[in-house]
Parts: sequence; structure tokens; C-alpha cells
Amino acid sequence: MAIDFSKETGIGSSGGAPSGSSTGSGKFSPSVITGIIGGGVGYLFGHWLGNAIASGYQQVSGSGSNDVATLLGYLFATVGWFIGLGALNYPLKKMLGIDPDFSEPELGKGMSKYFKYTVDHKIVGVQYLFGMLVYFFTAGLLALAIRTELLSPTTHLWGPDTYIEIVGEHGTMMMMMMTSVILGPFGNYMIPLMIGSKRVAFPRLEAMSFWFTPLSYFILLSALWQGGFQSGWTSYAPLSLQQGVGQDAYIFGFGLQGLSMVCASTNIVATIINYRAPGMTWSRLPILGWSMISLGFTMILSIPVLIDGLYVLALDRSAQTAMLYDAHGGSSFLWENLFWFFGHPEVYLLAIPGFGVVAEIIPVFARKPVFGYKTSAAGMIGLAILSFFVWQHHLFQSGMNPDMRPLFMLTTELISIPTGFIYLVGMGTLWKARIRLTGPMLFMLGVYFNFLFGGLTGVYVSDVPINVTVHGSFFVMAHFHYTIMGGVIFAFFGAIYYWTPLVTGYQLSEKLAKIHFWSMIIAFNSTFLPLFAVGLLGQPRRVFEYAHRLQHLNQWVSISSYVLGLSLMFFVVTFIWQLAVTRKPAVRNPWGSRSLEWAVDSYPPPQHNFRQVPVVLAGPYEYADPDALPIADIVMENKDRAPVGVDR
Repeated sequence: MAIDFSKETGIGSSGGAPSGSSTGSGKFSPSVITGIIGGGVGYLFGHWLGNAIASGYQQVSGSGSNDVATLLGYLFATVGWFIGLGALNYPLKKMLGIDPDFSEPELGKGMSKYFKYTVDHKIVGVQYLFGMLVYFFTAGLLALAIRTELLSPTTHLWGPDTYIEIVGEHGTMMMMMMTSVILGPFGNYMIPLMIGSKRVAFPRLEAMSFWFTPLSYFILLSALWQGGFQSGWTSYAPLSLQQGVGQDAYIFGFGLQGLSMVCASTNIVATIINYRAPGMTWSRLPILGWSMISLGFTMILSIPVLIDGLYVLALDRSAQTAMLYDAHGGSSFLWENLFWFFGHPEVYLLAIPGFGVVAEIIPVFARKPVFGYKTSAAGMIGLAILSFFVWQHHLFQSGMNPDMRPLFMLTTELISIPTGFIYLVGMGTLWKARIRLTGPMLFMLGVYFNFLFGGLTGVYVSDVPINVTVHGSFFVMAHFHYTIMGGVIFAFFGAIYYWTPLVTGYQLSEKLAKIHFWSMIIAFNSTFLPLFAVGLLGQPRRVFEYAHRLQHLNQWVSISSYVLGLSLMFFVVTFIWQLAVTRKPAVRNPWGSRSLEWAVDSYPPPQHNFRQVPVVLAGPYEYADPDALPIADIVMENKDRAPVGVDR
């Protein structure tokens, strides 16, 4: 049996637009262009207003810029941006007593729909995917600029001031923009499909979560031509209080990204809790769903603390409060604690969804059930909880109370236990499996290989004696990149190869995927493995000069980073070529997955995902079991195709 909702035309009892409709009328369709115009007008008005307010008590520089004008400019630019996008049409019309017209699902099939504000979770997922690729490659170009400067300890390309500005931009771009690298594209797109839902819980909140990010991106980039910020991505006070208006771009851009993450996490948690199909019990929830709900609660609890810290920093800079000034009764330690209370859970905001992707894909190509399903889910929940008890290990050398060091050393080492659960579940799933070394599977194996280096070195840097020795060196930087880029980014690319047939209807070349993988993993390890030695030999981060004896190692790393960049460019070129030119049609459920997202009527999925809400009959990982039921009872448009969940 199946529940028939084929006559449903809206998005549910909460009212509003159908999931594929615009919030504008048929004659006037807001888009990125009108958003840019609105943002520009808003910025000019806010900047003028800020100068008028600040002129009485604050020195206004010759450029006409000051902290009050800059921050108000960004604030009104945000309002103008969303007005121009049409994001506020629905609430404004409701407030005025006008019934919004949603009779025309006008988005159509062209590319223009991806440049508009829409409440279709699938379009939002694709917007996130290409947005994250742009943010990632921008930060990658900044990384290549860093490595170019470090080719020589004496011949300089940028100089000390510009170099530290590039370092700060790179770190902030990666840590700020890429926090939603899995949640944005795959959480928004796949989770409703995986749980058998026709929509997300809060479609407008989901759409706003994406449209915060391009504005945040451009505001952050604007710091480069406003003098930058030399306080790095952590922006420690009092250094961040002494910077020019480029620091305001950091504050407001990071704040917008924080709002984006809160919106996205609230939506994903509400969707998983309330919109699961009949029979989708918690014990049948895909591992990616467990990772997303763990991620969501972590974001909801940690990111408001960051936003509060940014608010305090902005007030100290613009309104002359003294909350972070030690000499005026404040404390610079306040910012460090507020920042790292978010900043270390943030590492797991990146890692947890990456683990979810790996656990989702590996059983498909191992043709085995997940080894320790409940252990894996418990590991993700435990990781999320313990991540709130480790933040002060970043402050071992800050001068704070040394009696706190043993406690935070213990909690940091304890967090390796749930991490180990997740890692061993993957190893158990691979044990004696019939592994198919497809492109997506290679990237998943690459995650385990890279994360092993990151995890083992993490145990070392959590201990106070070793941390005191290597803190601020390239050893810590190499550890971090193995954990995040070696884990999450490899999972991100593997997920692209895995789900592209579903999202686009086109199959990507396995040969090209394997070329991308091998070139990327070799170049990645050639880039970051030597940095452990560089750090142990005493080279500090954020310094553009170093000892001559380390030049050869730095040259090796820089050249390897260029090769890594070329491997990523290879992906971009081949990915776009295959989607725009060759367009090889995807076969039905090409990987033989049992997961519910592959049960949709067509690739790409139709507007409302399922013609009827599916009734879930079994779990998504019952591979190699001849008596396993299909994952769901679902009426399909194409009666002749094989049901999802058939073991091949």
C-alpha cells in the first residue's frame, strides 16, 4: 500500500509557495541582478547614515570610511539584498493584508532558476553546491598565493603586511564559508529524499540560509581592498580592535555566515524530526541523517555564541565600549573564549557530516550492511556533545589559569573515543567485503587514509607538553589540513561523483573520476606531509620569512600545492564539460543503492519528489540479504523499471 498525495499542490499546512515557485509575480521576477542593485543602494544609504551619526564624535578618515559607516552600510546592504531578491515579498504582502499569488510555478527548466530566490530544496541544494565550489576555489587561490611567497625565505612577492592579509583571508574564507560544505549541498538536497519527504520543514528559512552566503563572500573579499585585516581568521583582541575598516568586513561577513548556518541547521533538524515518511523510524534513518541532526544541534548551540562575540567586537570598534580592553576593565580573554566555544565545535561541524557521507557511501560499494549502525550513530552524537568541552585546548599558551590545562587535555583525548567508534565502524564495514573501487569509493577510502594522519597527530597536539612545543607551527597546520581537507573535502568530491546521476540525470566518467582522485590524493599528501617536519624543525605559521635550511622543504611543498591546484582545476573542467557537452544519460540507480533517494520517478527528481509519500518497509543498508524487503512501498510513474533496493 502507499499513501496517495498526488493531488497535493502546495507545500503543506504552513501555507506559502509550492516548492518550485517563485516569490515574485509573473511580470517581475527578482533575481541576483535586482539583489545586487538593492544591496548597492542599501550600502550607500547605510554608509551615508553612519557618517552622519559618527561625525560628531568619531574621526572620519579621508576616505570617508569609519567603523560606524561601514557596519551600517553592510547592514542596510543586507536588507536591500534580500528585498532585491524578492525574499521578503511573501511576509511583506501578508503584513499588508495582500494574498500572495503563487499560481505560476514560473521557475521553469532553464539555468535562470539557479540565480533566483526559490523555496525548492533541490534548487537550493544545487545553488549551495556551486556556491561552495566558488568559495573553495577562491580560498584555494589564496592558498597558492601563500605558497608562492614561501618559495624563498629572502625573495618576497607580497611583503609582510599583504602576506598576513592573504593568510587571514584564506583562513577565514575556508573556515567561514566552508562550514556548510556538506550540509548546504547534500543536506538540503538529499535529506528530504532520504526520509521520504516532499519538502523541508521551513522552505523560506532554507532559501535564506543560502542567500546569506554570497553576500557574506563578497563582503569578506571586500576587506582586501579596504586594507585587509592582520588579525588572522581568529581575530584575537586587542589586535582586532586596532585594525582598519577591513576588520569590519570580517565581523559582518562572519556574522552573516553564522546566521546562514543557524537557519540551515534549524531547518534540517526540524525536517528530520517531523517529516520522516511512515515507517522511517529512528533505527532506519540513514547515517547521513544522524550526522545532520548531530550537526544541526551543534550549530544551534554554538553559533549564537560566535555571533555574540562578533557583536561585542563590533561594539568595541564602533561605539567605543570596552568589553575587550583590559586597560578599561574589559578582558581580551572574553573574545578568545567566545570564539573558541564556537571554533572548536566548528571543526566537528565540518567533520561530522563528512563522516556521514562516508558511512552512507561505503556500504553501497562494499555490498554489506553498516557494521555497528547504532555505534556509528552514537559516535556522532558523542562527538557533538564532547566538542563543547574541549575549546580551551586552544588557550594552553594564552596565560589563562594553568590549572585548567589537565581538564581540557583530558576532554580533548576523550573525544578520540567517539571518533574511533565512527572510524572502526567503517573498517568493520570494509572487512571481508566485495569492494567495488569506483570513483566515489576511492574518495571514501581516501578519507580514511588521510584522517588517520590527522587523528593520530591530533592526539599529540592535545597534550600540553607537545602543544607548548608545536603550537603556532606548521605541525599544527598540517594536522588541521589532514583532518579537514583530507577528510571533509575528499568526502565532498566523492559525494559529487556519487549523487550527480540523481541530481542531473547524467553519469560522470569513472575514468576521469579516478584520474582526479589519484592526482589529488598524491598531491595532497605531497603538500601537507612534509609540513609536519617543517613544523617540528621550528617554522612558525603566519610568518613570511624562515630559516634558509628549510627552503628546499618549502619549495617541495609549494610545487606540490601547484599540482594539487591543477588536480582541482582538472575536476572543474571535466565536471562542467560532462554536464554541458557530453551529457551521458544516467541509468536507473547506477550504484545499486538501497537508499530511498534513488526511488524517485525521474532524474533529476520531480518538483515534489514523490508522487505518493512512501511507506518505508526496511532499512537502507540490508545488502547481501536475499530475504530483505525493498526499502519502501512506493507507486512509481515508470512501472517497468527495477525497484530501488535490488541487490546487484
